Amino acid sequence: MGAISTFDTAPLDGALAASVLDWWHDAGVDLLVEDEPRDWMAEPVPPTGFAPPAAPLPTSAMPGTARSPIPVQVPAPSALPETLEAFLEWRLSDAAPEAAWDGVSLTATGPADARLMVLVDCPDRDDGDAGRILSGAAGRLFDRMLAAIGQSRDTVHLAAVCARRPLAGRTPAGLETRLAEIARHHVGLIRPRGLLLLGNAASRAVLGTELTTARGHLHAVDHKNGKSQAVASFHPRFLIEKPMAKAESWKDLQLLMGDLRE
Repeated sequence: MGAISTFDTAPLDGALAASVLDWWHDAGVDLLVEDEPRDWMAEPVPPTGFAPPAAPLPTSAMPGTARSPIPVQVPAPSALPETLEAFLEWRLSDAAPEAAWDGVSLTATGPADARLMVLVDCPDRDDGDAGRILSGAAGRLFDRMLAAIGQSRDTVHLAAVCARRPLAGRTPAGLETRLAEIARHHVGLIRPRGLLLLGNAASRAVLGTELTTARGHLHAVDHKNGKSQAVASFHPRFLIEKPMAKAESWKDLQLLMGDLRE
């Protein structure tokens, strides 16, 4: 492996900084580290001039203290709106998990009674300017994929797990569970016959499974309003980078449409 060239990152703009973060994430660097080595197995050393803290008394030795642990009340997440109109409005509001992120939130598009729903990971960098999910080159390829199975943006319901694009283009680990809950709630509101999950984040959110494992199979997705048949496949941006995967993507689309025709 060759040496990695260094450069001054001070003048990086937001897009280039996100690209650098993407590169390091793909290289396997996903934790912050310190400049100096540390013995993580060593006993902590108290600061100079301070005595080490005394060991806590056992519960039985503390007067007036019950033996049973005190229950911790963890607030439940707020209930999600039960109508599609109210839900889509909420997704763009300050109450949504992504409200504090940079950029703009993009709402889902397409009919509320669509037989086919498509879920992607997040908007691309240029989607905010275009005002819709999947614009640019990835969007044009997506339109051709829909046309190949007799569909269009006017007939499918298109949504994203993240209404805004995360800084590094990946769902933050701390919000993954909540965003997955929101995505599955969205599917239940649409009640599609078929569900196309494009990319690993969409597969994980709905199926709880990595894309590489989920591909090639029909998955029954239960929700409170019924059941949908889901197929996981590659995101258009991946197909642009890896054109050889288009043949596999076509197999996924045929699997999905075979079920929709029944």
